[in-house]
Amino acid sequence: MSTHSTYDMLRHFADSWGLLAMLVVFLVLAAWPFRPGARDKNHHAANLIFKDENDG
Repeated sequence: MSTHSTYDMLRHFADSWGLLAMLVVFLVLAAWPFRPGARDKNHHAANLIFKDENDG
């Protein structure tokens, strides 16, 4: 009969499902700018630094 501490349980979770969760979050965030319909927002954000305060 072996007893597992909370640390061992959380470590096992982080090594398996935690890694998978971080990979999924990374892939979603990396793909987010390339989603359909984001072209206009990306273009606006890229050119925002060139706008003057007097521009409309």
